[in-house]
Amino acid sequence: MTAPVSSAMPMADVARALPAKIEGAAKQFEALMIAQMLRSVREENEDEQDDSTAGTMLDVADQQFSQVLAGNGGVGLATLVVKGLNQGETHADQR
Repeated sequence: MTAPVSSAMPMADVARALPAKIEGAAKQFEALMIAQMLRSVREENEDEQDDSTAGTMLDVADQQFSQVLAGNGGVGLATLVVKGLNQGETHADQR
């Protein structure tokens, strides 16, 4: 059974306790967004092919490429997420 929401840790405590996990999760989120953008572009530019093997291979390549991009700065989304959480922590500490 899950704990009620009221007993959950405050976000500021989570940010203090798990900064590496937060950064990792932000990078994974950015990688997912990049992969979705790549998939959308690929779908728009595809000729009507029914080769599912090539499509699967390209999906895997897009996922790997998005992981590399996100791990090396990506489009800056992960940085903004981490920065926003850190600002939330600062505001929570001031209360």
